[in-house]
Amino acid sequence: MLISQANAAEVAAEGMHHAVPFYQDTTFFVAVAFVLFFVFFGKKLFSTMNTNLDGRAQKIQDQIEEATRLREEAQELLASYEKKQHEALKEAESIVKAAKDEADRLSVEAAEQLDASLKRSEQTAKDRIAQAEVQAIAEVRSMALNVAMEATKSILTNQLSDAKAGALVDDAIKNLAGKLH
Repeated sequence: MLISQANAAEVAAEGMHHAVPFYQDTTFFVAVAFVLFFVFFGKKLFSTMNTNLDGRAQKIQDQIEEATRLREEAQELLASYEKKQHEALKEAESIVKAAKDEADRLSVEAAEQLDASLKRSEQTAKDRIAQAEVQAIAEVRSMALNVAMEATKSILTNQLSDAKAGALVDDAIKNLAGKLH
């Protein structure tokens, strides 16, 4: 029974569908309205859509060109900075090399000055030692002379007679004239 009622509803629906002429069907009028809408407004609608799409495509193209230009500028800047960095590294290396050379030169110069200073100090010490030797010798001679004079005076006063002393003084006066010139 259930099958017969479903078949009857199907047959009724088909009959209804074919029973109404196409120009009275709402689907026909919707289709006609759709076609007329696109006939009257389609050109304007398509031109507006085309203009919008062309504008958007142009905007995207401009953005791509701007991005390309910015990329090229960035690459140029990168190359410039890499070149500057390379030059700075070379300059730093040359500065370090110059500093090392200067330090070596100053080290050699300081060693030479130290050597010269040590030689001068050694020579000064030798001169002072020689001067001290000369002074010591002079003092020893002076002391020896004083001791000899005292000994001679003591011997002459104690062991020499008056006659002999007068003869020695006379003899010394005679020899004095030959020793003065």
